[in-house]
Amino acid sequence: MDLSPTDPSPAVAVRPVAALGVSLPAWVDDEVHTAGTVLPDVEQRMDLVHRLAARNHREGCGGPFAAVVANPDTGQIHAAGVNLVLATGLSAMHAEVVALSFAQARLGRWDLSAVGSPVELVVNWRPCVMCYGAVMWSGVQFLTIAGEGDEVEQLTGFDEGPMRDDWQEQFARRGITVRTDVLREQALTVFADYGSRDDVVVYNARRGAPTTT
Repeated sequence: MDLSPTDPSPAVAVRPVAALGVSLPAWVDDEVHTAGTVLPDVEQRMDLVHRLAARNHREGCGGPFAAVVANPDTGQIHAAGVNLVLATGLSAMHAEVVALSFAQARLGRWDLSAVGSPVELVVNWRPCVMCYGAVMWSGVQFLTIAGEGDEVEQLTGFDEGPMRDDWQEQFARRGITVRTDVLREQALTVFADYGSRDDVVVYNARRGAPTTT
């Protein structure tokens, strides 16, 4: 099947793509093993997320966002993810999507509620509108976030999208328990550090070409 565009932009090089491959940077696994692959306390899991987020933007992989998927009862880390938009050139590669995808691949379940034990997603802020849907359909039973609010947009310049006011209630209706304000100030510190850089790339597509602030 010929999927080539009929009127490609002369500014864009069109090339055939038959497969997509996404790999985590090696340093992510290093950070997880340094912290420990079993973190019984939720603050330990969030602290790992903050360390991953802080390092991610310095490594040039994407924005200051990270996530881990874990068993909240035992603290076993199933997978970690960071924002890989810049590293991959794929707008969907937000930290939540990356972490959930690696967890699903590792556990062999597209529905994480079917693994036989509880599954928690830990993220360093409330998911954006895209990741809101990804979390909802992933099968996790718990969502733990550092915080919510417009601070992330003010400090980083990113557009999180039009989140509905009853987002927590919608999660609850689908069996997902939300816990918020876990190490909130640490999240804001990471965002502020990112926003203070003079080479920040804001890659929300609706803004047009990536801009440097």
